[in-house]
Amino acid sequence: MENNHKHFKTPSPCNCLNIRRASRAVTHFYDKILQPSGLTISQLSLLKHLKQVEPITISELANIMRIDRTTLNRNMKSLVDHGLITITPGQDPRTRQVMMTSKGTATVNNASQLWDKAQASVKDYLGETDLAILVKLLSKLEALVP
Repeated sequence: MENNHKHFKTPSPCNCLNIRRASRAVTHFYDKILQPSGLTISQLSLLKHLKQVEPITISELANIMRIDRTTLNRNMKSLVDHGLITITPGQDPRTRQVMMTSKGTATVNNASQLWDKAQASVKDYLGETDLAILVKLLSKLEALVP
């Protein structure tokens, strides 16, 4: 992506809708670049978080990722089905523990190269200054809900 190829869209008067539209566009962009890995950006994010903190309970992982358990469970299902993660009973019988498999680690390592490409493309598209402002504003918006 180059800065001279921006295609501006007409904004909505609703700030929430504008943010959601941008989020969908960015998600689609990352998913398209990640497609050869077989992962979506949501799945890669989950695996990258897991790689840093495993083994971990589902509740703890949901808290770290700042998503609800239902969303996390839904996102984990295909990762379990493809042999990228395992879920086992935790030390407390009421908990379940998540760990990445060796296949999951290899998949993350391969997909991370594609993620780096997507990251660089977004940085090139927005420019370093605008990207830094965007990251700061997104963090500020996220703080609306403690």
